[in-house]
Amino acid sequence: MLYVKKANAADLEKEWQFVREMPADENGLTNEWPQVSREDFETKALPQMIAYDEGKNLPEGYVPETFLFLWDDDRIVGQFRIRHTLCESLRTGAGHIGYCIGKNDRGRGYGTEGLRLTLEEARKIVPEEEFYLRVNRDNPASLQVMLKNGGRVVAEDTEKYYVRIPNPGP
Repeated sequence: MLYVKKANAADLEKEWQFVREMPADENGLTNEWPQVSREDFETKALPQMIAYDEGKNLPEGYVPETFLFLWDDDRIVGQFRIRHTLCESLRTGAGHIGYCIGKNDRGRGYGTEGLRLTLEEARKIVPEEEFYLRVNRDNPASLQVMLKNGGRVVAEDTEKYYVRIPNPGP
């Protein structure tokens, strides 16, 4: 069964294993903790993820952000992030939602279902009428994930597609 769950201390071991394997930049989704030690994940990274969700300890220019992990039964297969509001840099940049599916789990529909589940959570958090997302032009699989979830391309440049998905609200 697939589901998303917020970053939390009870799942520390599996969250740490997933995060440490993520590259620093995976198709535009940044990871501040590639190859992080377990101790640093427990004492720094995970507390930061939880604090960001609560709008605490945010660096200048950051907005609250919820870190979700996509689970397939008892195994993490992806990470999704919801930025609660948009500042100007997010409005023209990364947008509300970013995600990464583990390399060994791509091409199995996890992205499509994970984004659907994340959109359900985002509808409870995000006040805007649309969700803003962007995707690298060289990542057509991710663009298809967004389109399958009701997205439409509203702009593009030489490197990115900019996608909007309606937010019907809670």
